Parts: sequence; structure tokens; C-alpha cells
Amino acid sequence: MKPELIVALDFDSLDKALHLRDELSEVVDFFKVGKELFTAVGPRALDELSDARVFLDLKFHDIPNTVAGAVSVAARQGVHILDVHTSGGRAMMEAAASAARSVEAPPRVFGVTVLTNLSDDDLAELGVADGSRDQVLRLARLAQESGLDGVVASPLEIEAIRTETENLDVLVPGVRPKWAAASHDQKRVATPQDVARAGARYVVVGRPITQHDAPRDAAERIQDELANA
Repeated sequence: MKPELIVALDFDSLDKALHLRDELSEVVDFFKVGKELFTAVGPRALDELSDARVFLDLKFHDIPNTVAGAVSVAARQGVHILDVHTSGGRAMMEAAASAARSVEAPPRVFGVTVLTNLSDDDLAELGVADGSRDQVLRLARLAQESGLDGVVASPLEIEAIRTETENLDVLVPGVRPKWAAASHDQKRVATPQDVARAGARYVVVGRPITQHDAPRDAAERIQDELANA
């Protein structure tokens, strides 16, 4: 199955986000609303994007009751995918999954494992001695046991997650085509072909599309790479 392409609307302006939405709506599968856009304009972003499939990327991480409340509100707003931090623990993830299922058309809930900007040295500094791969797998298993639909992980862990869990989808940020400018804030990255071959269900692409001179052309090129991997 070809991965579905999510474009990150990482803007501080609703006008910029909607302009790109209009340009790409026939080409991409989802649009991501993250912290920058949501902080700038709030739930209005979801209202204005209600005719598109939206991944709400706010990475909820709090006590179970607080996260359940936030997930309930997001679900009623009609988002299709949202995420929580797996490091919030089993009870928090179970509460998120339950809250999502409380609406007629529940969103899919994904658990963020290890952020793609973190190296093994960074994790060691945080007290995680096992390294990124082992930590991702530990959190992925916990996410599955807690009733989540999938996890957010780097391209380097896709195959291991699919091997070590059952029916757990993987959403992958940090995807960079070979022809795109290098990014310095993502350390565990791969190309669209790499993630498609490894079995990713969703891929998130930001700057290679949003900062391209011709965003639609860039998105179409990435879709072709995903389809032909």
C-alpha cells in the first residue's frame, strides 16, 4: 500500500496555510496542523480546514483526564488523526484512545515515540541508556497495548515496529527527498522511497514542499516517488 502524504502547514498565518491548502488539495492526502499554526490562530484553523483531512499534531502529554478532555474536543472538531506522547504512560494513552472512540467518526490516535531530532547521545543525556531503536520499540509495544492505532517514529524504526507489533501503523516525519535541501534539525531521516519500501502508512513532508518554488510540482514528485518505490 502506498503511504499517504501529509503536508505540514507550519505557518504563523492562516492565510498562508489556506493558500497552500488550495494549491495542494487535489494532490496530497492530509494537511498537518501543528503547534505554530494552532498557537497563531487556534481552533479557527480546524474550522477553515474542515473540508480537508487533518492531522492535528499537538502531541498531547498530561495527566489522563486532561488529555482525554483535549482528545474529545479535537475529535468533535472532526480531525482525522491526532497524536499523544507515549511517554505519558499507559493510563494516559488508554484515556486518549477511549476519548477518541466517544464520537461517531473517531479520529485515529497515534503515539509519538522518540522525536526525530534526538540522537542516542541526546537520549543518554535524558537518562535513556538503551538507544533510540530499543526505546522506540518499547514505546510502540506500550502504545499497542494501550489501544492506539499507530505510532510516530523515524524512518529508521519502521521495519522493526512492523515486525515486533501487530497491525500498528507508522506515521513518519523527517522525510526528505534526495533533491530537497538538507535539514539540520532532523537527525533520523530518509527519502520517500525508503519509507515506502519499509512499510510506512503515512509520511509527513514540510519544507521540501512548503518552501519549494513550485509546491504543487514538489508534492506531485513526492507522490510519484511514494507510488513507484
